[in-house]
Amino acid sequence: MIPDHDSDSKSPLNDARLPSLLALRCFEAAARLENFTRAADELHLTHGAISRAVRTLEDDLGVALFERRSRRVFLTDAGRKLAQAVRDGLGLMRQATRELRASARQQRQWVLSCEPTLLMCWLIPRWPDFQARHPAINIHLVAGGGAFSFDSGIDLAIRRDDFAWSDAIHAAPLFAEKNGPVCRPDKVSTWFTSGRNAALRPAAPRLHTRTRPNAWPAWADLAGQPQSEAIGQRFEHFYFSLQAAVAGLGVAIGPWHLVRDDIEHGVLAAPMGFVDDGSHYCLLSPAPLAEGTPQRDLLEWLKAMA
Repeated sequence: MIPDHDSDSKSPLNDARLPSLLALRCFEAAARLENFTRAADELHLTHGAISRAVRTLEDDLGVALFERRSRRVFLTDAGRKLAQAVRDGLGLMRQATRELRASARQQRQWVLSCEPTLLMCWLIPRWPDFQARHPAINIHLVAGGGAFSFDSGIDLAIRRDDFAWSDAIHAAPLFAEKNGPVCRPDKVSTWFTSGRNAALRPAAPRLHTRTRPNAWPAWADLAGQPQSEAIGQRFEHFYFSLQAAVAGLGVAIGPWHLVRDDIEHGVLAAPMGFVDDGSHYCLLSPAPLAEGTPQRDLLEWLKAMA
């Protein structure tokens, strides 16, 4: 008996052996274009490389795949049969590759940086809705404000356009910033005049914050209200001033999107309403967000929530 390792490579047992994938790619391009030079250009190879790959494939299969006449090539019947099979096979491979890459993009964890108070008061309470609608998109939320770099591990950022960012950053507007004085509902009659044109009483305690030191003067200017000289408590962070208002310590300037839930739940009241301050919150990205991507799904959801 002849041992297996001494078997002839031309044995029928080896008929299922596949030719070189590179040779098949060269053949497919040459068969589709019926031109070795154009196939070489498409694959960034030389004419000689295409010719040698096809000749190697013909020797391996034992059949002629092209007729060569007057410096032109034409597929033989065998060539057409193989060309169809290779085209179908490469098509299946490309489709599987696209699906796997799309799946990998969906499974990747994206990092979204959001200004802390907006993250706490507006985004996180709505986040379960996003997760329910897009369970396959994995987004990690981090708090951050002001300037940042996409090179620091951040994929997307929600920021108010109160600082300059690079022209290379793409900004998709989400909503306008609107501000108004807010306080606990049971303090309204004490700190505001009554009636349709409610006004803040001069003695009403104002709540200030280090992160938005001009919040009161800016609101008064936009709302056409007199500037107040009243001294009030000052807090380190904007969120603390809003919590102080909830606690009944005074009146804070509250952006609509940060206090809307508290107003709807009766925790805060806004007797004088809100005025647009001309700034906007935007979703920032390194490039415009393409349709069908997780980032675009996030953008559309954010706009719907706004």
